[in-house]
Amino acid sequence: MSEINSFNKVRRLALMAACAPLVLLAGCPKDPPATPGKVPAQATAPAIANAGPQSQQLGITTAQSVDNAAKAYKVQQLINTAEKSYRSGVDNYRAGHLDAARVDFDSAVDLLLTSGMDLKSDPQLSDEFEHLLSAVNSLEMAALKQGNGFSPTIEAAPLDAASEVTFPSNPELTAKVAAELKTTQSDFPLVINDYVAGFISYFSNSPAGHAHLLRSLERGGKYKDMILKDLENEGVPRDLIYLAVAESGFQPQVVNAQSGAGGMWQFMPFQGAYGLTRNGWFDERFDPEKSSKAYARYMKELYNQFGDWYLAMAAYNWGPGNVQRAVMRTGYADFWELYRRNVLPTATKNYVPGIIAAIIMAKNPEQYGLDKMVPESAVVSDTVTIDHPVDLRLVADLTNASLPEIVALNPSLLRMTTPRDISFDLHIPVGMSDVFNERIKNIPEDKRASWRFHVVRAGESLDGIASALHARPSEIAEANGIAAGETVDVGDELVIPVAVASAGDHPQHYTVRHGDTLVTVADRFGVSVEQLKHWNHLTSNTAKPGRVLTIAEPVRLAPGVRTRSKKAHVASASHSTSTTHTARSTSTKPSSTKRTSTSNSKSTSPKSKSKAAR
Repeated sequence: MSEINSFNKVRRLALMAACAPLVLLAGCPKDPPATPGKVPAQATAPAIANAGPQSQQLGITTAQSVDNAAKAYKVQQLINTAEKSYRSGVDNYRAGHLDAARVDFDSAVDLLLTSGMDLKSDPQLSDEFEHLLSAVNSLEMAALKQGNGFSPTIEAAPLDAASEVTFPSNPELTAKVAAELKTTQSDFPLVINDYVAGFISYFSNSPAGHAHLLRSLERGGKYKDMILKDLENEGVPRDLIYLAVAESGFQPQVVNAQSGAGGMWQFMPFQGAYGLTRNGWFDERFDPEKSSKAYARYMKELYNQFGDWYLAMAAYNWGPGNVQRAVMRTGYADFWELYRRNVLPTATKNYVPGIIAAIIMAKNPEQYGLDKMVPESAVVSDTVTIDHPVDLRLVADLTNASLPEIVALNPSLLRMTTPRDISFDLHIPVGMSDVFNERIKNIPEDKRASWRFHVVRAGESLDGIASALHARPSEIAEANGIAAGETVDVGDELVIPVAVASAGDHPQHYTVRHGDTLVTVADRFGVSVEQLKHWNHLTSNTAKPGRVLTIAEPVRLAPGVRTRSKKAHVASASHSTSTTHTARSTSTKPSSTKRTSTSNSKSTSPKSKSKAAR
């Protein structure tokens, strides 16, 4: 009722605003204001006998104003509701309730995605969507840093660690490096001066500085071949791979909490730039393969604009517009002159010499104590293209991998499932694509967001497997064609139908909104459509707006490392449980497969702010 009253109030205000032209046409009243409670005769507008074109136009203006006011009200209500879910998520996050926080964050994003409104054409909704994605992703990355078993601890990038360091001039070191450069092979224009020498000294003599640089170069081994190929394809100096030392230390999951810049190349969260997709399901800034291609293209574009690699690097850090204005203001298209004239921010002044120092040291490892460095092995994977939800725990089961392995291979995913109705390139352990495609065929497509797969190990029984995976022995037996009294053998591959959970003692309640389906509600809370139907005694995939649904907590599934199977004993999908209550069919078409040398990271646009601003 309060929403209706608010809406009517908005309509009244809109009508008043739309009628303002009539008042202006009549002129300002000369008489003093009437006393309260009385309406002067001249205040009553005369009836318009014949409405001409002008009055018709006023009528159109009035209707448009009302429609605009109604739309603005609807947009604001949507934003308020999404913000409420987001704030609830923040409260749960701060309280350490990460599962509940994830539900709230997903709800906030899904409210916008399922609203039926065009997020791109409405600036207010577009800004809100960008804000939510950036804020939620920053908190998710912070949770990963705290250590939830899915991600390594994020280390400071070498230049971040040196941000407060000042360097005295060292003529001896400068002369030594100048001699080294005469024999140093590089496709990038290397130079030595006091600024570069200062960073070389820091990375050489500071234990923290040396350790940060060493770890960065070791991590770089995972992506080096891939990045070098991208740079070469775009005609960018291969040694600009070391820009990642300054940006992230070759860590794909780095997020700047202040600005939202993210990924190995620290792209700002602008939607759709350079072919990187960012939505409520995944963020390709965190995909090393796709973001590295975007980095190479962007650096080439900056070089084409400035004609100088040092200025291009400064523009990458500070923004091309800022660098262009500094050049025009001083008349010098030279990074070092801009440095000396103090027209660059501190972060950018450190940025270029710091990267040059890293390149020089990496090209001369013996002189700088880097010769014992062992680069990490290149990350390789197979890729299967999927266009329906598949839980990452099931992916781990099917590929004999651990859940952390799968998460590490697919860091661009913002949820624990692949997207719904969006094509996604899922990375799995190399050599497992055929096994994955063969095994997943036995699980109906509409069950892949909840069911599990298990290879029987020594000492395991059907009852024990069912208990560990929150399933029922009878349903496992039925799905796998196991006769009554028959035991399972080591190496048997079992499809695990997850039991429908009851609402329990602490159910949640959700009021269905316009645009909601059971599919979107189920995904929002991390449950299945079948569970929603069971809890609420529904027979279809729709629920009327205003209906309150009972929702239990998401089923907790225990991840574990699966050993390679020794034999197959899986019945066909026809043996699966008979009821299938989702909007999608139970098609078991195989996923398309390709092999790639991709990396393990998390998605988009070029940066336009300095590191300090980010």
